[in-house]
Amino acid sequence: MRILRKERVILDEARADLQQAWARTSHEMAKLRDNPACADQEFARNADAVDPGLRYALTFDVDDDIAAPFIARGIRPRVAVLREQGVNGQVEMAAAFDAAGFAPVDVHMSDILSGRVSLADFTGLAACGGFSYGDVLGAGGGWAKSILFNPRARDEFSAFFGRADSFALGVCNGCQMMSQLHDLIPGATAWPRFERNLSEQFEARFAQVEVLASPSIFFADMAGSTMPIVVSHGEGRVVFREAAHAVQAVATLRYVDHQGAPTECYPLNPNGSVGGLTGFTTRDGRFSILMPHPERVVRAAQLSWRPDGMAGAGPWLRMFRNARRTVG
Repeated sequence: MRILRKERVILDEARADLQQAWARTSHEMAKLRDNPACADQEFARNADAVDPGLRYALTFDVDDDIAAPFIARGIRPRVAVLREQGVNGQVEMAAAFDAAGFAPVDVHMSDILSGRVSLADFTGLAACGGFSYGDVLGAGGGWAKSILFNPRARDEFSAFFGRADSFALGVCNGCQMMSQLHDLIPGATAWPRFERNLSEQFEARFAQVEVLASPSIFFADMAGSTMPIVVSHGEGRVVFREAAHAVQAVATLRYVDHQGAPTECYPLNPNGSVGGLTGFTTRDGRFSILMPHPERVVRAAQLSWRPDGMAGAGPWLRMFRNARRTVG
């Protein structure tokens, strides 16, 4: 940074030096409050002079509405947008599925527990983000236990997951909850649990991720794409229940740096997950879980940064359109 006045240089300093000087007090406070290793990693990034920043490198056409032919038939498959006490992401989730040609239905866990609603009446299930039971029993723990320890609910979910024509998506708190239903979900045995972020803080950021090759119906034709996505969680760090599961689990998403390499560096990896992993699916691809929030960025206008010319649909709407194409 060079500032001149009347052809006389009055300031000539490197941007990195100035930014680190500006951030030093906050850095020292963060080292006392948070995980000091994470605070040091974030502070060190200020000196990176070659970081290109967030970017979109897509392997698909954002404007290609692959769901349109199926929507034109006038049939809208029903999706249960599932919520529990403390869940708050149901509106965005419903909007995302609606935009892709589904008929989202608000379903509270009390509807399942009382028998007022049956999952047999739905093609899809979406478990939403939020803070069920205030995360008192661990993120998603109370929600999962309300299913596992209630005979009616357990039977409903077991039957739904056991069908050949059903699909499900768990996002954030819904991801944490579904990961604990691994015994009920065919092919989910190797799914991890999600524990406290390595930073020891709630992380609400716009992070870069890469879509991995997988059988997930949601990520069809998206493998190799890297793009930003919203993250908002306090317990998103992947921990496998058995060492073998790290190899057996089918991953769909991972955090990458701005050059596209998988990262464990904070804050590019906001929770410290090994290998940057943050999304998983089953072998047949019908059931997927992920910690980031694609439903919050299905419109270009929702993206806090986007390249010039990106308007209308955002790239994450493709996930929901993929599901609609799969259902047919």
